[in-house]
Amino acid sequence: MDLMRIQSSFSHKKNWKYDVFVSFRGETRYNFADHLFDALHRHGILAFRDDTKLEKGGPISEGLLQAIEGSQVLIVVFSMNYASSTWCLQELAKIADCIQIPGHCVLPVFYDVTPTEVRRQTGNYEKAFMKHEQRFKDNAEMMEQVRRWRAALTQVANLSGWDVKDKSQSAEIEKIVKAVTNFLKSKASSSVSNDIVGMQSPLEELKKLLALGLDDDDVRVVGICGMGGIGKSTLATILYEKISHQYDASCFVDDVSKTYGDHGPLGLQMQLLCQAFPEENFAICNFILANNLIQTRLCHRKVLVVLDNVDQGIQLEKLALKREWIGRGSRIIIVSRDDHILREYVVDGVYKVKLLNHENALQLFCRKAFKCNHVPKDYESLTNSALRYANGLPLAIKVLGSFLFDRDISEWSSALVRLKKNPKKDIMDVLRISFDGLESTEKKIFLDIACFFSKQDEKYVKDILHIRGFHPDIGIRILIDKSLITCNNRGQIVMHDLLIELGRSIVRKKSPKSPRKWSRLWNQRDLSNVLKKNKIAKNLEAVIVVPKIFKIRKEMSAEALSQMSRLEVLKLGNMNFSGCPHFLSNKLRYLSWCGYPFTCLPSNFQPNKLVKLILHDSNIKELWKGTKDLHNLTHLELCHSKNLRKIPNLSQAQNLEELNLEGCVKLVHLDASIGSPQKLCSLNLKNCKNLVKIPNLSQAPNLRSLNLEGNFIFHLNSLCNLNLSDCWKLLKDPLLEAPRQSEQLNAGRRVERHITSSICKSLTRPLNFLSSRRHDNSVGSLLPSLYRFPALTYLDISFCNLAQIPDAIGQLSCLEGLNIGGNNFVTLPHCIKELPKLRYLNLEYCMHLKWLHLKWLPTALLPIGRNRYQGLCVFNCPKLSDTQGCRLTVISWMIKMIQVNMQGIIHVVTPGNKIPRWFNKQNVGPSIKLDLSPIVDDNNWIGIACCVTFVVHDVPTQFLDEEKYILRLLCCGFASHRGRGVGGRFLIVPISLKRDLITTKLEHMLLLFYSREKIMSSYICDLKEGTSDLDGIEFTSVSSFPRQVEVRSCGYRWAFKQDL
Repeated sequence: MDLMRIQSSFSHKKNWKYDVFVSFRGETRYNFADHLFDALHRHGILAFRDDTKLEKGGPISEGLLQAIEGSQVLIVVFSMNYASSTWCLQELAKIADCIQIPGHCVLPVFYDVTPTEVRRQTGNYEKAFMKHEQRFKDNAEMMEQVRRWRAALTQVANLSGWDVKDKSQSAEIEKIVKAVTNFLKSKASSSVSNDIVGMQSPLEELKKLLALGLDDDDVRVVGICGMGGIGKSTLATILYEKISHQYDASCFVDDVSKTYGDHGPLGLQMQLLCQAFPEENFAICNFILANNLIQTRLCHRKVLVVLDNVDQGIQLEKLALKREWIGRGSRIIIVSRDDHILREYVVDGVYKVKLLNHENALQLFCRKAFKCNHVPKDYESLTNSALRYANGLPLAIKVLGSFLFDRDISEWSSALVRLKKNPKKDIMDVLRISFDGLESTEKKIFLDIACFFSKQDEKYVKDILHIRGFHPDIGIRILIDKSLITCNNRGQIVMHDLLIELGRSIVRKKSPKSPRKWSRLWNQRDLSNVLKKNKIAKNLEAVIVVPKIFKIRKEMSAEALSQMSRLEVLKLGNMNFSGCPHFLSNKLRYLSWCGYPFTCLPSNFQPNKLVKLILHDSNIKELWKGTKDLHNLTHLELCHSKNLRKIPNLSQAQNLEELNLEGCVKLVHLDASIGSPQKLCSLNLKNCKNLVKIPNLSQAPNLRSLNLEGNFIFHLNSLCNLNLSDCWKLLKDPLLEAPRQSEQLNAGRRVERHITSSICKSLTRPLNFLSSRRHDNSVGSLLPSLYRFPALTYLDISFCNLAQIPDAIGQLSCLEGLNIGGNNFVTLPHCIKELPKLRYLNLEYCMHLKWLHLKWLPTALLPIGRNRYQGLCVFNCPKLSDTQGCRLTVISWMIKMIQVNMQGIIHVVTPGNKIPRWFNKQNVGPSIKLDLSPIVDDNNWIGIACCVTFVVHDVPTQFLDEEKYILRLLCCGFASHRGRGVGGRFLIVPISLKRDLITTKLEHMLLLFYSREKIMSSYICDLKEGTSDLDGIEFTSVSSFPRQVEVRSCGYRWAFKQDL
């Protein structure tokens, strides 16, 4: 083969314009054909339709012929009068011509005629042809066409198709669409890069090892082995895309090593089960259950499993995917660099990926270096030199070719001369060429990514690089352009293993056996070595070591950290330390230490360069004494530091944007300087249970997120979210009065005035909700001051032991969400009905609530944004005197919300154990399949109403010892027939499990309304990916606590305009 001229080895592929062409008679246009087009559209299949796709002004017959030629799948709907149309018969003749053309698939559908009637042209078809013959008897050319039409009818009708006469149209359309989907999937182009070369031969050899195409019911396991960057994963991906549609279930675990390291063996098993059974919502909490599911659920299915990047035998052992546990004809492919792992697993064969031969290497290099398939004149010798250095390794060829692209001969010569100075043909030397072509700043970014950040979130990586002063936006773009990194569809920065090794080898190069002399440390073993020797480490700039939780954590000396005087980034976690650091580098810009074991930072630490200080779950009591220069500090996170007693003076932290003290349970007071930072926008004091006072925040004009237990809050004109949940210590004294007896409540105003006065007194003091002037037992004389919160849209004062809710809340005209659950009031205050925008009201755990009437809820509701949360929650209110009346109230308010704002999702929770009869589709258990046929032909539907009845049993306290994480009592949403959440969207019902508050069985009912707009934009539109039939959609409910929360039944009803 001529070295300088290469013909493309790719076979010509037709550029299809449409997926499907449907030939049909007008009599089926508004029934069967219409339903078929809708089904194809919902599955993301592009179907030609003659009334919408033809260009205006063009000859219609020519347009139809082109549409037929440009469609992969040709569907013919034979109806009673199909043969009477010469237009349909011309289409049919063209379709018959396409049967023998590769790439086309012809599918006949017999609508209201039998296949025999079409094949033999009897009945109406015979009558139609008699008319055609009579009409064209004097036209020899047209008589020839008639004979051609007859032959086409017979030819197409003899193909395998569907006889839908007297059958369910929706079921048959489902089968047709599934067949079309499978055909298109099998013909789909590979998702891998077009730069892939030399794969045909390896694919054929791998297929032989797998015994594909043979009537082999045995389960076969095959390994793919080879060095990093040689194309193992690419080969496995291409094969998977080609054959996965032939199996009942398929699973591709793309990084076994990382999944095992991050989530352990249970994470691997969950990936396997979730991909193989996407229609299921597995709640797996132990290995025994996972093993049992793998054994019992896979044994009847023919499955294809690809396990990529297996680097330890224990990963396969713990996965417990035994060949005797999967169905006949199944195939397992294991990709690993280690041949011993494959042999240990007793595979049936191993395919060892070879380096590219010279022909394929040249073709790949030309595509990267010249963007064509030949070598330009004068570059022949240089190209040969470059290929010798690349030595057939695909990744090295790509990187080298990309580096040399668009450079002149002198630049090529210069680069290749460098290579000649190092004759070793090692892969790292080849990749080093790209590194040497970088500017100083890009080199530092490359080394940081290689050592720390591959497969990390792009935002997180850029954040730290920015703190380091590396200008990451342009730097990362340059690295992407040079093919040194990529950004995947999950927003992660990805660097190949070989390039990672290149970067780390550069860091180690000068002193490979002395980690303390390196600029970066990323390995626990190397860090331990440095700390053990306790010698000066003046070169160290960054240390990021967070070992996997399941690994044994050795105790290390913290004193040696004092020797790292140039350290800028320090991130540690999941390690045990002894001693105490006497000094920390004053050059630190980023300090993150999860589980910091010491009670304070070194007294001589000067944090003037510090940008982020993150000490989660630390043993800190006080960061430092006195005031320090913190002018660079933007984030201070000390959440769940349970011994923290004091916050330092933050008057010098004028750039502070976020302060997170969540879960600091021993924190009682906050320094007055906390209100000083002008840029503070987020303050989190959630679950600071002993906090009794916070300072004035009036100097924080940008504060937009406030989750606190504190006081003296005013002049916060931008405040939108105020969370005072569980701040009973702040709102104690008069507010903790027990509610009056029921006979006293009949006195009405007198009792309410007394209780409200107490509330006003207390709220005036710590929250400045009301004016400080008041008269005894008089609310009217108190001047409300909630105008200080003009933008407040959400208020949470739950679990504050309030005996009454202040009437001043009625002045919050922008309020959309109100959580007053867990308090001691007996009836709702009248002020709530004055909130025109209120769309969410939470009354959970109102243990003394006795009455709930519609007249106390807002009546003059105003429309709000389409994405706002809407609902009413009445959960565990045991003293309600009329639960049936409560249900009617809740449902009535829900209907009113639907009428005003027919968008988004609305939910309500109310006591009850039986689904109302209005829901015409009901089922026992947590899920029910949806029938979409009622809405297919009716444009008056406005949404879907769903109902779930559930029981919450006595909750053991050990489940709720920690309050760090959201406890999802119940989640509801739609899933496809494969069990995957359609669009991945499930509504989390905002009910919390509270310790000691659920001591008996609670029966409740959840009602949901999904608007038509929400369903079409967020759910149904996603069916085009991975779902082949509409009947497979189901409404389902799951819980994080399946033993405590029992979903008993569910139901739904399509809602129409007339229902309101």
